[in-house]
Amino acid sequence: MKTQAYLAFDGNCQEALNFYADSLGAEIKNRQTYADKKIDVPASYRDRLQHAELKGKGVHFMAYDAAPDTPLTVGTRIHLSVDLDDKHEAKELYEKLSAGGRIHHELREREWNALFGRFTDRYGINWMINCDLK
Repeated sequence: MKTQAYLAFDGNCQEALNFYADSLGAEIKNRQTYADKKIDVPASYRDRLQHAELKGKGVHFMAYDAAPDTPLTVGTRIHLSVDLDDKHEAKELYEKLSAGGRIHHELREREWNALFGRFTDRYGINWMINCDLK
């Protein structure tokens, strides 16, 4: 069994995936627009992403621009968590992904012997960076 995150955006999925690909060193795969599908959506949705995946370097999640019949609300129930074992890589990733976002917990050493930081990125996605210091 395998579970994956599937992120929903409101028209800026391609922009967000470009940002994540650059920050995480990953590649956008299986990119499909609504124009590629026989789905009844307004013309303004045709160039939006109906499905895409981000893969590489231990990263694999899916994303799309929600269709008009799928209302989006900003929530905090899901966080993407990244576990690393190199503190320099953890700091670099934290700085890249949190740029332009909202910091909840600065990246610093925690009582469980790890660097940990939590933030919401510029696209409203929640992240946790955790780096084991053992």
